[in-house]
Amino acid sequence: MSRIDEAFADGPAFIPYLAAGDPNYEASLSYVEALERGGADIIELGLPFSEPIAEGATIQNAIVRSLEAGMTPTRFFEFVEDLDVEVPLVCMTYYNLIYQFGEDEERGPEAFVRRAAEAGIDGFVVPDLPAEEAGPLRDACDEYDCELVFIVAPTTRGERLERIMSQVSGYVYVQARLGTTGARTALSDQTEESLARVVDWDVPKAVGFGISSGEHAQRVVEAGADGVIVGSALIDIVEQGVERGDPPVTVASRLEAKAREIKEGALRGAAADEQPHPERT
Repeated sequence: MSRIDEAFADGPAFIPYLAAGDPNYEASLSYVEALERGGADIIELGLPFSEPIAEGATIQNAIVRSLEAGMTPTRFFEFVEDLDVEVPLVCMTYYNLIYQFGEDEERGPEAFVRRAAEAGIDGFVVPDLPAEEAGPLRDACDEYDCELVFIVAPTTRGERLERIMSQVSGYVYVQARLGTTGARTALSDQTEESLARVVDWDVPKAVGFGISSGEHAQRVVEAGADGVIVGSALIDIVEQGVERGDPPVTVASRLEAKAREIKEGALRGAAADEQPHPERT
């Protein structure tokens, strides 16, 4: 059983996302570590790319801050090595960075995954990588015991869905609604339908896009999710700290509290799902 499999073994997994290096290297280390203290089971770390097509304004701003602070693929791997966390780490990035990584004839997915595994990365999410072209990265992940997570949108169906699910490992990232990432005050009503389309595959289902509160997390787990993914609501806290000039210790405390709120909401959802239903008695 992989480390990511283990993260889903004892109940719903809370999977927060932050852009590595936002707003600077040292502060970002403390923010990621705060998420683990708040209850994170897996942490997605964004390796910033200059054209983040799947991201909304909040995460795009985080990526800009990270890039301006000097984050690069090489620095990202050093960042992972400097983290003091025990939970599995998933790198979320774009395929151009993976394809271009390395030197000369060794350039590409194998070099990237090898270095990532050495640093302590357990898996990857690559939003712009079609399942039809994922073979080289899938092979590299298999060679270095890493997981390859795919995103399933509300519109993903039929043969394309089957192709994605044949490549996925670790967990499937179920997109709760159409559009780009971003925190929302209301949860999409597409969540249950999206989960229903992947129910036949034996892989954990983690729902993301728009989750911003413990109540959202509870409802997503009650709908059948095995995990909840939260990014923009956390990056909002980082951005507010930048705008206010707050010290990193204050921002870290807020991140820990928000993480705890969402994790507790997910646990409530699991507890509610375990209660007997009248029609079953």
